[in-house]
Formats: sequence, C-alpha cells, structure tokens
Amino acid sequence: MKNKYIILILALVIASCQNHTTQVKNQRNTANKAEIVVLGIAQDAGYPQINCEKECCRAYWNGERKAEKVTSLGLIDRESKKSFLIEATPDIVSQWQALKEHCTDCKIEGILLTHAHIGHYSGLVHLGREAMGAHKIKVFAMPRMVEFLKSNGPWNQLVSLENIVLVTLKGDSQINMSPNISVKASLVPHRDEFSETVGFTFSGPEKSALFIPDIDKWEKWEKDVAKEIAKVNYAFLDGTFYDENELPGRNMSEIPHPFISESIMRFKKLNNQEIAKIWFIHFNHTNQMMIKNSEKRLSAENLGFNFAEQGLTQGI
Repeated sequence: MKNKYIILILALVIASCQNHTTQVKNQRNTANKAEIVVLGIAQDAGYPQINCEKECCRAYWNGERKAEKVTSLGLIDRESKKSFLIEATPDIVSQWQALKEHCTDCKIEGILLTHAHIGHYSGLVHLGREAMGAHKIKVFAMPRMVEFLKSNGPWNQLVSLENIVLVTLKGDSQINMSPNISVKASLVPHRDEFSETVGFTFSGPEKSALFIPDIDKWEKWEKDVAKEIAKVNYAFLDGTFYDENELPGRNMSEIPHPFISESIMRFKKLNNQEIAKIWFIHFNHTNQMMIKNSEKRLSAENLGFNFAEQGLTQGI
C-alpha cells in the first residue's frame, strides 16, 4: 500500500513538472506580440567558404567549429500570425524552416531584400518551379532592385510565373507589414553594381531595431549613425571585417566595410546604454569575432558591445 502511495506521488510530481515545462514554453513563445530572430550571421558566402585553406576554415573541417549561415533575420507578428524573411540567402532552405519553427502558427508572407549581392537575394531561386513552386510570395525591394529582378533571368521567370510578386519600397518611407510591424528602408552607400543598397528599421508595438549588414563606411553615410542608433532599441550593424589586416594580399579598398575596430573607436564614445544596443553581424569567414572566446571579441564585449548569434530573439 505504501509503495502505491509513493508511485502516486511520483506520478503527480512528474505531471506537475511536465505541465510547468509546457507553460514556460508557451509563455516564451507568446511573450511578445512581435519579434526579431537572427537566422544567420555570416558574410554572403557563409562559413566555411568554398576552397578556403586558411586556418579559420580548417577548424570547421577538423570538427573544431560549427558552420555559420549567411546573415538573415526573421520578423514575427505572433498576434496576426504573419512572419517575414529578411534577405533571401543561399541558406534560405534551412532559414525558411527555422522561421516556421519559431512561430508554428505563422504564415511566411514575404521577403525583404537589402541589395543585389549574392548573399542577399540569390536564395530566391528556391521559390521557382524547380523547387518550392511558390505562389505570389511578396518580395519587397527598392526600385533598382525591383528592375533588376524584372529584367534579368532567372529572376524574371519567378515574376512571370507569379512565384513572386514584387513590391517597390520608397526610401525613408514607412510601410506596414502587419498590424504590429512596420519597416522603413534607408539608402546606404555600398558597391551598387546591380541595385541600390538599403538598411532597414523595424518597428513593433514596443521596440524598434536597425539593420545595416552592408555599408562602405559610416562617415560616407549622409545620416549620423549614432543618431540612428539613438532612435532604436537594437542596432544590427556591419561587422564584416575586424581590421585592415584581415585579408593579406587583398586590396581592402575594393571591398570597403567599416572595420569593427573602427566602429568600436567610433561607438565607445557613446554611453553604456547606447553601446549595449549594438549587435555586430555579417562576419566574413576570416573574422575572429565569430569565435566566442577570442581575445579581440572578449575585449569588445568587456566594453559592452554584442555579437549576433543564430537563434537570438529580441522582442520589438
């Protein structure tokens, strides 16, 4: 009889724990009306990169580091059950799935593109009839980007077959994506061979976030980046290279980005609250800042700077 009571008590304890776990999971999934989730953090070619014989890539092939997906964010409006993909990267297959899993009740309504470099739009091919065979997925982009997609194959086939529907954005004009999320595109200076380049500001019911994965240099932007950071709660900023010595033998002026070392010098003048908003993202495969315990990353983190990681979720 005593054993039966013990078994009953154990069963009640287990059931209580399972119920608590379910409640916590549900609270975690529904705490925010709107969210941003990081789906990738690497530069356009990901990590590791093709034919890379450097120590950084050997570390992956030797099983010492994990692969990193190309930079992408997900926007989630849990209340209206809508979500959006920011960038159509070469990793779109797994990133699409990850976004679905972050909100199982949500429908992916569309994709927002910053510009026409391979890591930011080439994943659109997976919406075509050789793959997903999508039907009228909205693709939001600036005028030159829209014209590029309409005028060049294979992208124009996506348009003619209505796999995608192009929606033209206007610079510094806010567009409502869902009842709880709005987006503003802002032109930034970058290598604009095929399209203009923009950064996005995402606004939710409570908070907002700046996303600029690619820009030539902060001082070339007509806007004051410090003032733009002050307007938001989070700032996901170009962290492609740490410094000018990262690619020996390459002319860094041909692939300009604000070095993280430069950004730290610029932003460390801000107060601690402003510094804490900054999340570097879009890391080249050579960038040691992708390594959690690297000396340079720990030094930057001690100053209050943050480094985006896949799976990071922030309420907006």
